[in-house]
Parts: sequence; structure tokens; C-alpha cells
Amino acid sequence: MRKTILYLVILAVLGIAVYFFLIKSNDNPYGQTEAGFTVKDTAAIGKLFIADNDGESVLVERTDSGWVVNKKYKALRSTLNMILTTLTRQAALYPVTKNAYENVIKNLSTDGKKVEVYGRDGKKITVFYVGGVAVNNTGTNMLMEGAKMPYVVQVQGFNGYLTSQYTTNMADWRDRTIFSFQPDEIKSVSIQYPDKPINSFAINRENGTFSVSADTNITKHLDPLNIRRINVYLKYFGNVNCEGYLNGFIDTHESIATAPKRATMEITGMHGQRQHADIYWMPINKRSKNLTVANEDVPDDYDADRMYAVINDGQDTVMIQQMIFKNMFRKSFEFYQKDVTPTQMPPNNEPPRNVMMHKNQ
Repeated sequence: MRKTILYLVILAVLGIAVYFFLIKSNDNPYGQTEAGFTVKDTAAIGKLFIADNDGESVLVERTDSGWVVNKKYKALRSTLNMILTTLTRQAALYPVTKNAYENVIKNLSTDGKKVEVYGRDGKKITVFYVGGVAVNNTGTNMLMEGAKMPYVVQVQGFNGYLTSQYTTNMADWRDRTIFSFQPDEIKSVSIQYPDKPINSFAINRENGTFSVSADTNITKHLDPLNIRRINVYLKYFGNVNCEGYLNGFIDTHESIATAPKRATMEITGMHGQRQHADIYWMPINKRSKNLTVANEDVPDDYDADRMYAVINDGQDTVMIQQMIFKNMFRKSFEFYQKDVTPTQMPPNNEPPRNVMMHKNQ
């Protein structure tokens, strides 16, 4: 009986020890110097620096106005959240095997990425190198700065490898906002259609009063200006994003050079903010849905889902989606029509029958 009680006491002590060592304390059994890949307090992070062996790098810093990439661009929230989550959840599984050691070290030296993590006070939290996928395809090879032994690192519950999450591609890091104006922040909106200028218009706000500049061949035959529709329309510019950046793709620039311009958009804020976008049709391709099923709103030679846009004073070329921009492609006469529904602009762009149509419309 006494032996049984003694065994139970020993098991209980061992159980408590294991709990506090592996679970409660969250300590790394391999040691922070050799395998300290986990950064538990991401709120304390003030700066991240990632560099690869191709000379590409990103510097991501916390500022009073949010996270900034390379001291110039607002950081994309999804990429930032992904890497912060990875830092707090990644942990060393085991040291790489002796058989894999030389190949892992070689890979880290030729294709690895260096990751530096700093606190808000500027002090270094950790530095490590990220390599390729482990031999069993269930982890990522990593090496702490100053350590001799690389480890296989994994995020619990995630079977992929982590190398791609430590991206140095600026297109992955840059915020994709094109327009971000609240309705009461907008001073003017100009939409110009080069192929059908009669549909072009400009909305202006002066001392709280709206006016619309448009072709008088259309507006003189319509009802008075519909202020409610203007207020609804301005809401479309609150959160408009591109699908991705296309800078550096030669094929894209060649396509834009030959594609007709669909529209020019310019938004000016009450405090001088400005964003200009030149929007071009994207040539139809093997992924285009209208390759087999025509879209009545899109010419057969162009993609029905996506377009190109040149923004930021010509510095950036981006891909945009038709479904996001279609509500902004309105026509001048729509702001002089009576309401069709109480909550939104009409779903189509057809003019009323009593409007005198221009031959080019």
C-alpha cells in the first residue's frame, strides 16, 4: 500500500513538472539561443527587416499612423497579420538530422532569408534565417543567428512550409488601396470616358452645395439634380482596392500601350488629397469568362472581369476588378433622374426614354 502511494506521488510530481516545463511555462526545451524562433509578444514588436540573397529586402516599421513598408508605403494588413501570427506560433520541432545537415546549411547560405525582429525601443529581439522545406515536407528549416544547429520549425496545425510567408516581394507588402474617401471628405469626383465623352461628368462640392458638370445635350432635357443620388454615389469611394501590383511586368505595359482607355477617374479631398486613375481594358485571355459566354457590357476583345489601372501619378500599374468599379462607372444623366429605389443607384445605365440621345452615346 505504501509503495502504491509512493508511486502515485512520484507520478503526480512528474506530471506537474512536465506540465510546467512544456505547457505552463511555454519554455523552449532546446533553449532560446539555439531555437528561439517564437516571439510571443507581437505587440512589443516595433520593426521587422527581411532580406534575401537576391538583394531584395523589406523594412516594416510601426509608426503613429500605422505600419509602413520601406519608409514609403502603407503596409498591407493581411500580410502583416500573417507574419505576426507566424512569429507567435512557430516553434522548433527538432534539430535537423545529421544526414540533412550539410544540405540545409548550404540552402540557408544560398537561398535563405534573414529575419530581424526589433522591439518598439529599437532593441533587437531575435534574428534568424529561414530556409526551405524540411525533408519530410512538414516543416521549415531555420537557423538562429550565432547558433550551430538548424532546426525544423513548424506552426502547429499548419502542414505547409513557412518560407513564402517571409516574403521580400514589395507587391505582397504594399497596401492595395486606390481610393479611401469618406463621403464628407470628398470635394470633387471626375469621371471621363474618352470613347463616349457625352457620358462624362464631374461632381463638385462648394460650401456644402453640390453641382454636376456634364454635357448639356443630356442634362437640359432632364429633371433637376438628384442630390440623394450624389450622396449615395460618393459612398462608393470609401474603400476601393486593387487586386495586385503589376509593376515590372513587360507584357502588362505592352498590353496597356495597345489597349484603349476605358475611363479616367480623379478624386479630390477637402484637404487637398488627390488620387488619379487611368483605367484601360484588359485584352481577353484564356482565363476570361467571356471567352465562351459574351458579356453585353464588355466588348468581345476584352476581359469581362478585370482591367488595368495606372495610379499614383503614373508610378504604379495595378489590376482591378470590374465588379468593384462598375458602380463608379456611371453616366451623367443618372444624376438628373428621379429615384428608382430609395437606397441605391439604379442597377443599369440606361437613360430614360424621354432623353434626347446623342448619336455617339
